[in-house]
Amino acid sequence: MIDKTTNQKAWFLVLPVVVLVAFNALIPLMTVVNYSVQETFGNNVFFFEGVKWFEEILHSERFHASLLRQLSFTGIILLIEVPLGVAIALAMPKKGPWVSVCLVLMALPLLIPWNVVGAMWNIFALPEIGLLGKMINGMGFDYNFTQQPLAAWFTTILMDVWHWTSLVVLLAYAGLSSIPDAYYQAARIDGASAWSVFRYIQLSKMKRVLTIAILLRFMDSFMIYTEPFVLTGGGPGNTTTFLSIDLVKIALGQFDLGPAAAMSLIYFLIILLLSWIFYTLMMRNEEK
Repeated sequence: MIDKTTNQKAWFLVLPVVVLVAFNALIPLMTVVNYSVQETFGNNVFFFEGVKWFEEILHSERFHASLLRQLSFTGIILLIEVPLGVAIALAMPKKGPWVSVCLVLMALPLLIPWNVVGAMWNIFALPEIGLLGKMINGMGFDYNFTQQPLAAWFTTILMDVWHWTSLVVLLAYAGLSSIPDAYYQAARIDGASAWSVFRYIQLSKMKRVLTIAILLRFMDSFMIYTEPFVLTGGGPGNTTTFLSIDLVKIALGQFDLGPAAAMSLIYFLIILLLSWIFYTLMMRNEEK
């Protein structure tokens, strides 16, 4: 039996990553924790407040309304984008020159900066000059996302679906491409229907990539800020004021650093909790 030499020097290779994480995550996080338990009136003078800001945020109707809007938006996004992304991936060609064309077209929306997406859709959906706005109004509907809450929600959801469904498509397509042809050959021999092939072969083999897609889309949609802020500014009224937008209004608009810090920590913990629940449920089904 050969004795293995233990060399702990390899841990020094991890040191740069630890330093980067410390500067980019841990130090800012501790700064937020520090602000969340204190009050300041400027001149670098702080007063300890304990958990006052956390209690204030958790009992705030404004926070509850923003959280409900955020949960509703994320739920709608997942219900639309995941099935739509899988359907588009199934419809894409598996071989030939059109594969590259389809993949490039799917990747294009993901390459556009978030603030540019909001600005594009703002112009595109304006009722007076926008192609979408004029088309919907031309069909006999009264559409104005700057004044109508329902129209603002419709436009925001449509924008997010256009921008981010491609991510689900690419992940689902990667999962489909990894399925060996032997599975399809066995299904043809057994006379399996298209639904059976999808349910027992394709969907089964896509579970891991779909888990990644759902987690990414959940976290991204739950933390969305730039696109709806540029598109609607959180309006009309507070109709599209999601948690992220409300947080920025408290921190920068009102300059209430204590409540904003407490809200950001609660926001962070909600995302961690819901992501863990999603992952646990999907991995439990995987084990079964």
